[in-house]
Amino acid sequence: MLLLQFIQIEIPTPPKATPQDEIKAPKEVMALLKNSCYDCHSNNTKFPWYSDIAPISWQVHANIKNGRAWMNFSTWSKYDEKKKQKFYKGIVDALNIKMPPAEYLLIHKDARLSPKERKLLQDWAQKFVKED
Repeated sequence: MLLLQFIQIEIPTPPKATPQDEIKAPKEVMALLKNSCYDCHSNNTKFPWYSDIAPISWQVHANIKNGRAWMNFSTWSKYDEKKKQKFYKGIVDALNIKMPPAEYLLIHKDARLSPKERKLLQDWAQKFVKED
C-alpha cells in the first residue's frame, strides 16, 4: 500500500472560467446542482481527505476528470446551443438512471436526491429541451 502512494493520477487544471461562464438556474436548482453534481461536473470540486490515498484516489480523480470532460457547469456559457441541448436531455435521462453514481453516494450521503428533488431538476432541464 505504501508503494502505491507514489502512483498518482493528475487531474488537469480546469479551464479558466468566470462566474459569468457558470450555468444559470433558479436558486433551488443551483443548490441541488452544487450539492449533488458540482464535485465531478464543475471546477469547484471539494476534494475529500481520501482523494490523495491510492488506490481510492485513482477512482476519485478519474471520476472528476471524466465528469468535467463530459460536462462542466463552470464553463457552461462556452458551450454552443447544440451541446447544451445534449446536456439538458442528458440531465433528464441521467437523473433517472445513474446520477449521482451509487459509489459517490456511499460516502456523500448528503448528495442523495429525493424523488421530489430529482423531479425538480428534470423539470428545470426539460424546459430547455427543444423538440426536433
